[in-house]
Amino acid sequence: MALYGRKSRGDGRASAACAAGGGLLLDAVRSYHRHQRHPQFPSAPPRWRWPLGTVILETVNDAAQKSNAIIRLVNISKSFGPLSVLKNVSLDVPPDKTLVVIGPSGGGKSVLLKHIIGLLKPDTGEVYFDNQRVDTLAEKGLEPMRQNFGFLFQMGALFDSMTVGQNIGFPLREHTRKTPAEIREVVMQKLAMVGLESTVNKMPGDLSGGQKKRVALARAIALNPRVVLYDEPTTGLDPIRSDVINELIIKLKEELKVTSVVVTHDMTSAFKVGDDVVVLFGGKIAMRGTPDDIRNSPNDEVQRFIHGRATDEELKEVRRI
Repeated sequence: MALYGRKSRGDGRASAACAAGGGLLLDAVRSYHRHQRHPQFPSAPPRWRWPLGTVILETVNDAAQKSNAIIRLVNISKSFGPLSVLKNVSLDVPPDKTLVVIGPSGGGKSVLLKHIIGLLKPDTGEVYFDNQRVDTLAEKGLEPMRQNFGFLFQMGALFDSMTVGQNIGFPLREHTRKTPAEIREVVMQKLAMVGLESTVNKMPGDLSGGQKKRVALARAIALNPRVVLYDEPTTGLDPIRSDVINELIIKLKEELKVTSVVVTHDMTSAFKVGDDVVVLFGGKIAMRGTPDDIRNSPNDEVQRFIHGRATDEELKEVRRI
């Protein structure tokens, strides 16, 4: 089986979103910035290393040096024209934990994720990864940092013309020097972690929605990232399949010791997988705490959101019809 076959032209549209995981996140970033269809990159190092000759103009401040947070946002603000999306947001993500971000649509959750991986730069504020400031880096300087991230997109973003095995093997072929036999071994290991070894030769079109998410997750961890970012991981899945994804998020944290940031509207998922939950309202952090803290919050707005209760004002237009 060719786990390392080239992408066909039919996958051109998929390459812009480029799938999730490790080096593939780099492909998505370059496509985002430069609109290249088939970017090529050097092999990914096992850990983040600054490129030879990189000049670090900004040094981490004392507070960040003392922090054990693997990701740290300090007083981040971001606007698009007159629209202020993030307003002086400070956030730290401890290693080997799962941080869940919830909040209304349009509240800045996805913008927050893009700041973490450097797709967006803050208007004001600072972004740190592993106690090194990264928001001041040029695109080339960001690549070593991004190789530490896996990304699970909402719809999985699998390459339609590749088999399951080829999809998972793609980042290994592009960003490592592994032999075909070594790639196959890793592919089977990752498929075993998500319980889908039997699908290795299947095409994405032959999979259910839940299976596609699990394959995409296997690909997201192909390069053994230190951090996995999840964008609405249970969207489009029924409650049973959603629970399978939730269990996988927990399993990866426990077995691979990965740090996770999960953006979701699924309250069942948020309370099950999260060690900490952040509530983002109007571009500001309204509350942060354990799932029990959020459930028992005295904040009326938080309670309305987690229980899905619209106000009379929000329902006025609907009731008028």
